[in-house]
Amino acid sequence: MFGIVRPCAHRLGESLKAEWMAHLCGLCLALRRDHGQFARVVTNYDGLLLSVLTEAQTGRTADGRRTAGPCALRGLRTASVARGEGARLAAAVSLVLAAAKVRDHVADRDGLLARRPVAAAARRVAAGWGRAGADSGAAVGFDTGVLVEAVDRQLGLEALAGYGTPILTVTEPTETATAAAFAHTAVLAGRPGNAAPLAETGRLFGRLAHLLDAVEDQQADAASGAWNPLTATGTSRAEARRLADDAVHGIRLALRDADFTDGRLVHLLLVHELRRSVDRAFGTQACGHAPEAAFGPPPGRQAPTPPGHPYGDPFGGQHQGPERRGFWAGCAAALGLCCTCKVCCADEFEGPWSRKRREGACATCDCGDCDLSCCEICECCECCSCCDCG
Repeated sequence: MFGIVRPCAHRLGESLKAEWMAHLCGLCLALRRDHGQFARVVTNYDGLLLSVLTEAQTGRTADGRRTAGPCALRGLRTASVARGEGARLAAAVSLVLAAAKVRDHVADRDGLLARRPVAAAARRVAAGWGRAGADSGAAVGFDTGVLVEAVDRQLGLEALAGYGTPILTVTEPTETATAAAFAHTAVLAGRPGNAAPLAETGRLFGRLAHLLDAVEDQQADAASGAWNPLTATGTSRAEARRLADDAVHGIRLALRDADFTDGRLVHLLLVHELRRSVDRAFGTQACGHAPEAAFGPPPGRQAPTPPGHPYGDPFGGQHQGPERRGFWAGCAAALGLCCTCKVCCADEFEGPWSRKRREGACATCDCGDCDLSCCEICECCECCSCCDCG
């Protein structure tokens, strides 16, 4: 699995853990049901937010859940999983973005994709995923063309970006695509008044995701010569932290303007866990509005190389040089990680495509933190003395 929102099961509590797993499994099964077994490799933590947002607005209904059969990733237990338009939207978005990334890997001749037979097979997979994602998007009224256009525009912006280019110029396509997907959950839920605040939530989430990916990859990108938005534009880590903290704050404010039937899981994921994601990326629990000296200088600046991949790459992020696994080898490694539960339980694991060291979801678990048990009614944590988001 991949994504910046990786909640620890200990912090979720039993009730919200079951809800979160219902949406994760719902996305995975929606991909399998509509697009085949292999499509499940694009299941990701951030994509399931679309399913969570949709159900948070409509409320949980009998038609919105079904009982799924035993699965190895659930210890061969059955479970109640989400289904419906939210899960289909999440699947459509995941597929279209994955298809775009496969095409980029083929164009750059990464790993085994340098071989013509493998590249031809990958192109067919990407074309199939692109068509399937577009069809699924159309079925729920979402034009996936905005995602494809954003990916294409991202590459053009990276080719033109240089030292002094505002970092928010580079993050804009990701922000636009994520805003459109988040806003469409209001359409699916029949809550048109939520479209504007959820679009703002999505815009800031896209910005945050792009920034955190750049921060986590900066040193490895410098070593391999890969393109990194922070290094290419000369953006300091202190400035990146300030922008990340402001995005988290903006998301919290935007969510206050949205009307949810049950917003507890949304609040936990997009307020509590996003703050932890920022701390995890920067390796600190401190506020980001500290002097730059607190973070030290970024790795040496370098002239931009030909553009790499934009954030959102479901196959491991930006280019990492010859040590990266090829597409098919990465798929096999990803399945192995999932089946052995290393993504959740290991302190560290090797990224299936990038081969970077990644933290397991529970690696920094601090189980003494608030589990939101006191937030059954209040969604802004005024009753939570253990958090500072009120």
